[in-house]
Amino acid sequence: MNDSSPGEGHVRVVGTAHVSADSVREVEETVREERPDVVAVELDEGRYRQLKGGTPDDIEARDLLRGNTVFQFIAYWMLSYVQSRMGDKFDVKPGADMLAAVETAEEEGLDVALVDRDIQVTIQRFWQRMGTLEKMRMAGDLLFGVADARGVGAVFGIAVGVVLGPLVGLFGGAVGVSDLLLTRTATAAVFGGVAAYLLYTVASFSLDGDDAILAGLGGGAAIGIVAGFGLGVGTGFVSGLLGGLGTAIVGSLVIGVLAGVVVGVTVGAVLNAFGLFAPVEGDADYEEFDMAELTDGDVVSAMMEEFRRFSPGGAEALIDERDAYIAHQLVALRQSGRHVVAVVGAGHREGIENYLEHPETLPPMESLVGVAEKDGFPWGKLLGFGVTAVFVAFFVLLAMAGVGNERLLTIFGAWFLINGVFAAALAKVAGARWTSALVGGLVAWMTSINPLLAPGWFTGYVELRHTPVNVGDIGTLNELLDDEETPIVELVGQMFDVPLFKLIMVVAMTNIGSIVASFLFVTYVIPVIASDLGGVAGVTNLMFEGARNSADLIWRSLT
Repeated sequence: MNDSSPGEGHVRVVGTAHVSADSVREVEETVREERPDVVAVELDEGRYRQLKGGTPDDIEARDLLRGNTVFQFIAYWMLSYVQSRMGDKFDVKPGADMLAAVETAEEEGLDVALVDRDIQVTIQRFWQRMGTLEKMRMAGDLLFGVADARGVGAVFGIAVGVVLGPLVGLFGGAVGVSDLLLTRTATAAVFGGVAAYLLYTVASFSLDGDDAILAGLGGGAAIGIVAGFGLGVGTGFVSGLLGGLGTAIVGSLVIGVLAGVVVGVTVGAVLNAFGLFAPVEGDADYEEFDMAELTDGDVVSAMMEEFRRFSPGGAEALIDERDAYIAHQLVALRQSGRHVVAVVGAGHREGIENYLEHPETLPPMESLVGVAEKDGFPWGKLLGFGVTAVFVAFFVLLAMAGVGNERLLTIFGAWFLINGVFAAALAKVAGARWTSALVGGLVAWMTSINPLLAPGWFTGYVELRHTPVNVGDIGTLNELLDDEETPIVELVGQMFDVPLFKLIMVVAMTNIGSIVASFLFVTYVIPVIASDLGGVAGVTNLMFEGARNSADLIWRSLT
């Protein structure tokens, strides 16, 4: 392509498939035939160093405290894994086309320009632009291999179930959830879990890893349902082991999660059946393509449109913004009088060429860089401040109602302790250092009253002080996920040896511990420690009394 004014240079855009051997040959031939002043490649500095065998940048510990760093790496991992699997299918290393362009330019003594936006900026904006439903679809695909409404329903069901469980324990009696039902459900969960582990251990001597896991889970579920729930075997033992509070917690959480998942998956299946939720095509899409088709304009456009239907906001950050960013770089090179061959992914070619033909339509460069902010009202921040205000008001109103300092300190101490124990314990289960788990536990009480913070960020911060994590870990994880021979239990253990995966799990488990503890505190702990105040109802009445006393005090002060 040559769209330029007199005195300017010109740009030829070569669209490639990043996993195509044909694209590699086309790039090498084009560069040698054209012998341009500059070979521009769809790379940033970090990816260029990786392709050249350099060391990727480590995650900076302070960056983790900015919020979504781990989530952005999960998104990057997902995109990298899809490309890696396509590369394995077509027996070409992802990025081979860009490496060929760079190496051919160096052999011919030509300049190389890195014209793509920094990958971390792109991934941050990609994650921020994705809607909640789109993220749930992604999670459904990663967790269950299903990116349609069934996967979304399962993820949503689990989330709702965790919230629903404590409500079952608190108000279940009004809808027929008896203490006997909670006890038998908890017994089924405990017996089923123990039986599943024992059956898996025995089955692993004669069955392959995945088959042994299925045998353990299936047998454990059957034993738990029949013996623990149906026949009530071991209810006395489990009740004595967990205590009344523990039995109610386990039983209600299991009921809540199961109910949430069943409803979510059922609703998802109905939506799919009526075509109200278009599924995202999976591996079968590229199984049917050959490499020539992957760079064909019509096929690429269809693939881009499919992704745009899946995530309009994500497509904007991953495709449209990068088209504009790369076009800005190419226009600048053209205006300097350079002859440029630009090697880009086939999906970007049309957008870039349109901008080169009409550079006046380019959005300002400042709108394409920096941290993306969500449009609309900042509901998240409002929620964060609201939760904090409610927590502070809780203690202030109780104090105004005449509740003594000793009782208030007891309630606060219980809040501090249950948040700290759950957050630190789950962080340790995920493999955190003792110091990291301790830090997460110590700040959990504070971060749990402000959704804009998370104890996992602090746990991860300490972990990163001892164990470096970088983008290169994603390649290691991709190799492990491609291993279809290793039993899944052993494979998970190997994944925990990868610093990035371990960091993700430590951060996630710390946050989950604090979230669970917060629900347990409100629905189970307060009724116990405030039983002489009338439980939850009595505490609520005291808060109303405190509000009236506060209003009277303010009125008297003003008058």
